[in-house]
Amino acid sequence: MQKLITIFFKVPELQRKILMTAMFLAIYRIGFYIPLPIVDQSALAEWQESIRQQAFGKVLGLAAMFGGTQIGMSTIFGLGIMPYISASIIFQLLGSVVPQLEALMKEGESGRKKINEYTRYATVLICLGQSAMWIRFVQTLDFIPAPYKAFFPYGFICVLIMTTGTIFLMWIGEQIDEYGIGNGISLLIMAGILARADDALFYLAAGFTPRLTGDAEKPYSLIVTALLLALFIAVIVGVIAITESQRRIPTQSAKHVRGRRVYGGTRQYLPLKVNQAGVMPIIFASSLLMFPYFIFQGLARGTAGWLTSEDAAGWQQGLARFFESGLDAFQSQGYIYTVFYIGLIYFFCYFWTAITFNPKDMADNLKDYGSFIPGYRPGRRTAEYLEKVMLRITYVGAAFLSLVAVIPSLVQAGLAQAGTSVDPIITQFLGGTGLLIVVSVCLDLVQKIDSHLIMRNYSGLMTRR
Repeated sequence: MQKLITIFFKVPELQRKILMTAMFLAIYRIGFYIPLPIVDQSALAEWQESIRQQAFGKVLGLAAMFGGTQIGMSTIFGLGIMPYISASIIFQLLGSVVPQLEALMKEGESGRKKINEYTRYATVLICLGQSAMWIRFVQTLDFIPAPYKAFFPYGFICVLIMTTGTIFLMWIGEQIDEYGIGNGISLLIMAGILARADDALFYLAAGFTPRLTGDAEKPYSLIVTALLLALFIAVIVGVIAITESQRRIPTQSAKHVRGRRVYGGTRQYLPLKVNQAGVMPIIFASSLLMFPYFIFQGLARGTAGWLTSEDAAGWQQGLARFFESGLDAFQSQGYIYTVFYIGLIYFFCYFWTAITFNPKDMADNLKDYGSFIPGYRPGRRTAEYLEKVMLRITYVGAAFLSLVAVIPSLVQAGLAQAGTSVDPIITQFLGGTGLLIVVSVCLDLVQKIDSHLIMRNYSGLMTRR
């Protein structure tokens, strides 16, 4: 490792890219310590700590993790990069159903620049809406002093500040793409998740006891700590294995005779990734499952009076009980929530794979380059075979994503039955979606560094010796 670090700084271009990336990430983290001007940060921090283990706190924590932020801090980067990600996902989905956007995607670089421009405009609109809702929410909690309660102009100024902060983060991500190394947006999300690692380690160390059994003050015994660390290692190994896993389909190129020489006829492989969808299905499923919680919460509050009213009809009381049961199901994140979660992950795995993987285009490309899959005719038969293979391996990738997504809930439920309560921050970082995102982004970063080293005849980080 010391030799490889020395090699990094022997390559001037790689050194410049690494330093530029580090500088932009440092600017990104500094912005989280610049608070909004009118918000009582101390009162907001106490409120966030009080709801941290409640259902609403878990929902906020999940949204903050995917956005690479801590929204309860109400800083200039309080919205994080999630509005830009949402806008990008919207245009990615619309590109498969709107002919005009699909035509732009096929135009190459010019079409990509046009779609990026539309994405930026959509990001501004999403930022304005989300920041306005957050400022109104903070006002209802009385975290803004009385002289600054009016939304105009004080609240509107905060909306503009948070919107400008997200646009600045979007610009930082694009600068990392152009002048740094790695995917800029992914690195910002990873930096936000890693910034929460100190909280997870702090809560784990504060509750650790070197005994075999814990107590109320020190719940994390040697057995519980060893289980969490083993889970941490297992998720890392599993993510690397699934991310690097491929189904290699043998292909063969046709032979061409040129004079006395025979060209082609070589046997190659067409790699198909097992986890083609990446982490997107988990983000989709988690975001979608936030809506039932808020819907049932509003309906349960609106019909709570029917349970105690003597004038309420039987169907009204039954409906109120149904809303309360639905709220409890999504609030506790129990069996019903887990079933819906896994079902949505499977659905979005196949959905996202269908958008990003086009077997017909791949079959046509093989045909154009004079290659074919042995045993299958070029064209329609090859496309049908590729689609069938992708359906099978996507099932395996979806099963792995589902396992990683529900690990925190399973660990919390299992340890709760054993009498040990584990903080959600610990399980989310040591064995959940956050760790999946971090490992995936790190693998992509290592591959980008490898490409720079191999181009200059150095051995790469992932070179097998």
